[in-house]
Amino acid sequence: MERKVFLDSASTTYVNAEVLQEMLPVFDTVYGNANSLHNFGRAANELLDKARDRVAKAINAKASEIYFTSGGTEANNWAIKGLVYANNLKGNHIITSQIEHDSVLETFKELEHEGFRVTYLPVDKNGIVNLANLMHVLSSNTILVSIMTANNEVGTIQHINAISKTVKEKGILFHTDAVQAFSNLKIDVKELNVDAMTLSSHKIYGPKGIGALYVKRGVKIKNLLIGGSQEFSKRAGTVNVPAAVGFGKAAELAIRDMKATNDKTKNLRDYFIRELKNHITGIHINGHPIQRLPHIANVSFDYIDGESIMLMLDLDGIAVSTGAACSSGDTKESHVLRAMGVPTELIKNTIRFSFTKRTTKEEINYVIEKLEVIVKKLRDISPLTKRIKKER
Repeated sequence: MERKVFLDSASTTYVNAEVLQEMLPVFDTVYGNANSLHNFGRAANELLDKARDRVAKAINAKASEIYFTSGGTEANNWAIKGLVYANNLKGNHIITSQIEHDSVLETFKELEHEGFRVTYLPVDKNGIVNLANLMHVLSSNTILVSIMTANNEVGTIQHINAISKTVKEKGILFHTDAVQAFSNLKIDVKELNVDAMTLSSHKIYGPKGIGALYVKRGVKIKNLLIGGSQEFSKRAGTVNVPAAVGFGKAAELAIRDMKATNDKTKNLRDYFIRELKNHITGIHINGHPIQRLPHIANVSFDYIDGESIMLMLDLDGIAVSTGAACSSGDTKESHVLRAMGVPTELIKNTIRFSFTKRTTKEEINYVIEKLEVIVKKLRDISPLTKRIKKER
């Protein structure tokens, strides 16, 4: 039987058994439309309220500040466009970083085409936004700053508390994409004092197709989707109640098990990196050495193409990624690594390994064993390796 090892949890996770168990009755027993007034609808709406309460509790928000969406991408689009359009009388300058998720960067680019002035903040070699750089570009014309809590490719965690404090002191709106950070970091929206925060279910062992946008009470935001009165008349469309129920349960479990899960994935990641260094030369670990998420290891290999490594690992039943899942099939180089100043020749030689809470040391040993063979084989046939040997 072929062995299967999944090391791509940063792109998605499996659905926790307890989550699935809670979702199942919503498909064929409590299946009413949550907006319907009959008893089937009321029963579904009760489950939706419970799910909203759970997500809100996970980030110390009020249930009325949580709006369910189709996922992180919609939530990011809505947060950025909605906040900008609702507050554009105050100015036309908006700020983000160069390493954001594509759903943020592409939204900023669209707003730029509409006439808004955009600043894309650089990061240092570890992927950290410099607070002094941010302070330098803030102005009376700035209406929104959007900086992710933690990066989805390299795992670097930003100084969100300091960024938020700086932005809010100037009376500017602040949004953070916390999709990758949620469940890996303690997140308290009151402590962070953010105006909006993006969350997603399928990164925390919940179902795909459901996310949430936290919007602080009193903050003006324009609707992205219009039509019915769902989600407090802020987001039209029949709510995906089964997925929302799953998201709520996943959020509850994620907070309950956060320390145990993080301890396990960090130990696995550190073990993986140690073994990798012991068995393979010419590797580079990208991202902050300490201030990073526990489950991500972003590794560049000298002289060989990352896509070739990924495809050969796949033949051995091992799933990894060359970058963000939304860029799969796209040959463009990682904008995150480019912004961090990683040399061009290494950017395309990079693999992201991300661990789940059921990854084992035995699986990691298997991956290291296969990687050692693959790297040697690829380097033996690499023209770069031959050229360097000749120059020596």
